[in-house]
Amino acid sequence: MNYFSLASHKKQRGHPPAGPSNAYQNLEKTSVLQETRTFNETPVNPRKCIHILTKILYLINQGEQLVAREATDCFFAMTKLFQSKDVVLRRMVYLGIKELSSIAEDVIIVTSSLTKDMTGKEDLYRAAAIRALCSITDNTMLQAVERYMKQCIVDKNAAVSCAALVSSLRLASTAGDVVKRWANEAQEALNSDNIMVQYHALGLLYHIRKSDRLAVSKLVNKLTRGSLKSPYAVCMLIRIACKLIEEEDIPSEELSDSPLFTFIESCLRHKSEMVIYEAAHAIVNLKNTNPRMLSPAFSILQLFCSSPKATLRFAAVRTLNKVAMTHPAAVTTCNLDLEGLITDSNRSVATLAITTLLKTGAESSVERLMKQISTFVAEISDEFKVVVVQAICALCTKYPRKHTVLMNFLSGMLREEGGLEYKTSIVDTIITIIEENADAKESGLSHLCEFIEDCEHVSLAVRILHLLGKEGPFAATPSKYIRFIYNRVILESPIVRAAAVTAMAQFGASCPALLSNILVLLGRCQMDPDDEVRDRATYYLSILNSERPELYKNYIIERENCSLALLEKSLVDHLNGDLDTRFDISIVPKAAIVKPVIANDVMLVTSSAPRPPKITREEESAARLAQLPGIQVLGPIHRSTAPIQLTESETEYTVQCIKHIFGQHVVFQFDCLNTLSDQILENVRVELTLPEGFTARAVIPCPKLPYNDLQTTFVIVEFPPDAASSIATFGATLRFVVKDCDPNTGEPDSDEGYDDEYMLEDLELTVADQIQKTRKNNFQVSWDAADTEEWLQAEDTFVLSAVTTLQEAVNTIVKILGLGAANLSENVPEGTHLHTLLCSGTFRGGAEILVRAKLALSEGVTLNLTVRSTDQDVAELITAAIG
Repeated sequence: MNYFSLASHKKQRGHPPAGPSNAYQNLEKTSVLQETRTFNETPVNPRKCIHILTKILYLINQGEQLVAREATDCFFAMTKLFQSKDVVLRRMVYLGIKELSSIAEDVIIVTSSLTKDMTGKEDLYRAAAIRALCSITDNTMLQAVERYMKQCIVDKNAAVSCAALVSSLRLASTAGDVVKRWANEAQEALNSDNIMVQYHALGLLYHIRKSDRLAVSKLVNKLTRGSLKSPYAVCMLIRIACKLIEEEDIPSEELSDSPLFTFIESCLRHKSEMVIYEAAHAIVNLKNTNPRMLSPAFSILQLFCSSPKATLRFAAVRTLNKVAMTHPAAVTTCNLDLEGLITDSNRSVATLAITTLLKTGAESSVERLMKQISTFVAEISDEFKVVVVQAICALCTKYPRKHTVLMNFLSGMLREEGGLEYKTSIVDTIITIIEENADAKESGLSHLCEFIEDCEHVSLAVRILHLLGKEGPFAATPSKYIRFIYNRVILESPIVRAAAVTAMAQFGASCPALLSNILVLLGRCQMDPDDEVRDRATYYLSILNSERPELYKNYIIERENCSLALLEKSLVDHLNGDLDTRFDISIVPKAAIVKPVIANDVMLVTSSAPRPPKITREEESAARLAQLPGIQVLGPIHRSTAPIQLTESETEYTVQCIKHIFGQHVVFQFDCLNTLSDQILENVRVELTLPEGFTARAVIPCPKLPYNDLQTTFVIVEFPPDAASSIATFGATLRFVVKDCDPNTGEPDSDEGYDDEYMLEDLELTVADQIQKTRKNNFQVSWDAADTEEWLQAEDTFVLSAVTTLQEAVNTIVKILGLGAANLSENVPEGTHLHTLLCSGTFRGGAEILVRAKLALSEGVTLNLTVRSTDQDVAELITAAIG
């Protein structure tokens, strides 16, 4: 019977077609562990043992969990295999040791066997033995094998040397002091002719010296004058040089004369394409560059766009895409080459080319590019679709008049199949367009209403309902959105129904004409099977039936944003404390909304790990401040400022300050770093020179500040009683006790030290530090509601001589006052000579602030500032801050 007749016979009898299968697919942990008894047989059967070890490694790498006893039994059975001389089996044993070393107990029993293989004559054993030995070695054992590690680093066998260098790099995180002693051997390995040895040696040397800026500079200067043979090492050197340039913050007029920049520029003429690309990528991403410096790098990227190699085309167009918004003029010179890549057979390259053109192209080319991308957008993966969406978002900001074309394209993408991340990016973009372009609001809300009719993602439906409740009542015809919202009450899950109830209540509170209809719909929601939906409906009905506008404003339209993380912590503390007292929600800080940052890094290899949620500075600071004794008496934290540097970055001690503002107090947090390896500081504190009216309440020193260890000291100061005196400048001095110590061990030479001090930069407390910005959904409603006796008003006129444009004036006012702009008033339309800035915030202690700034541009900028606040002193402070 020939082959074809046999195949036909099998097919007729119902045999499944032959195909690739996984031999380890249905393994059971228990049966595999029982098979390890084979390891005890004499003589050892290498083939059988290799098969069993493969099963164990497969199970571990598939996520199978071994308990300590199972791992230890398996590990000790594995050690019996050292009696076999089979090379493949021995290397499988090394892999098994590495995988089990973190689970099994008493793994150090194989140290002698691994050391013997590591120093033996069989090169096939040595590299793997080094990696296995370093995986089971801790700080106490490392010194016993230190001599062997030094020998292996400079070994003539490249595989052995690389294994020793990479293992040393891994050990540096846990035994840095020991690994630092291997710098001379790493320096010798750097002179190797092998490209991988040279690359790994440079990585280890940089890691050893990275905390010593001077040593890194010397290393880079030495290597830039020489000629590294390894292109991988040269790429790493370029990255180190860029880091040094960024840290030094060299101005553009001096950057071209910098030896580091000269070296990076010379790499554009390297024989390796990898190095050439790395140099071009580095230059276009540097700060403080000018067109003359950028020109050669963009020429290289332009050349790579027409390369026959898909990897080079992809690398070039990805880099151009990333810098399209920072260097649009330079990227525009590559537009002709990018046009040619639109039809590239590699869809990744084509997508990046079109999105780059979208960012840099002319307004007239938008329709053509959108038409071209629509022909293949369905064929690309979600990751690349996200890149397209990000480009459209940038384009809407650049050409607001094209919002109709772009919004229609986005709504079409919403109707297609896709994952949550992809759909979220589209919704984020539409929401951004609605917030930044008033003309796009109606069409954007309509597209989102259509989307939630078939939306399968609960989180997106809730976000869209929240947006409809915020923006819908102020649209031209708010009634048309009620049907879409009420449909969610009938058809969706409890979470979405609850969000829909809240959205309807906002329409009832903001639109008197719709109130009677909203009351009927909310009444029906009281019959909902879910208790959360019923409770919300009852809550909003009682407020709306009260017919009291101030309740509408405080509990429906402008609900304060309570920090959920800090609310949870406060509730836990309350439950663990005295339950006889009632919980006071006013102690929970009112955190500002944190918008997630849309990363435009075009790094298309996405991680499966979930991104941590963006948190406010107040939430980040809460845990640390809670450890301070007596901090609870200060009340809730109002806001935390961004850190400011009080020293130069190259000095022996670096200090940065974060100001935590409370109702009547400010807590200065000083983060201190000691960069001197031969000193240890004790009793570290900052002494402030207090202006008149301020009172120091506590100084919490840092007991010990070792080398290269960031530690914190605090100073608690009480504000003066009047708001006008709260704007002040503090003198600051760092005081401490110095003890000389051994640089290698960090142990002090003696118990005696001497007092010393270090002068810091002056510290300013500004108006903006004391204001938490808020964002009003409809500023005019809030402004009109503030025209009562409870609110006080201050008004003044100024001539802003330091600014020349309205946009510059708006940016300056927002920065000085620290307020949140409303109704997109922070953006000044082009060509206008009159503009009104509307902004709001909350002063420490709870005083609300509303500001209307009318600006006129003639020979200079004239400002008419009107401030309304619930506190007269605060209103006058705001006007004085501008003057």
